[in-house]
Amino acid sequence: MIIAIDFDGTIVEHAYPKIGKPIPFAIETLKMLQNDGHQLILWTVREGKLLQEALDYCYQNGITFFAVNANYPEEKRENSPRKLMADLFIDDRNLGGLPDWGIIYQIVQATARGENNFGLFSGNQSEPEKRGFWSWFK
Repeated sequence: MIIAIDFDGTIVEHAYPKIGKPIPFAIETLKMLQNDGHQLILWTVREGKLLQEALDYCYQNGITFFAVNANYPEEKRENSPRKLMADLFIDDRNLGGLPDWGIIYQIVQATARGENNFGLFSGNQSEPEKRGFWSWFK
């Protein structure tokens, strides 16, 4: 799978423009995902020197990326869509925040196997009743 990963608040704690403290198990999990054959893309607001610092940090910790802020290494960002074509995005700004990296690894593995990994509809449950938008506010 192609997995886009944010840097600040996801791999390291927020300290932008500095490099924050490592988030527990982020590097270890990313290494496992890399070893499992997933393509990792760094997807960050960092540019220039700040981006290079993030890349150096990851490289020094054994993480290399297939691409950076792009769908593939040679992509010219000015001529391409802004949205990445990734299978998953790992970001601290997700709805519900950043899960523990152990849970992230389990979700990625289940998704790669084609399993429903979010617990929304397990095989033993039926889908929830379909409701109109405004009915949620009653």
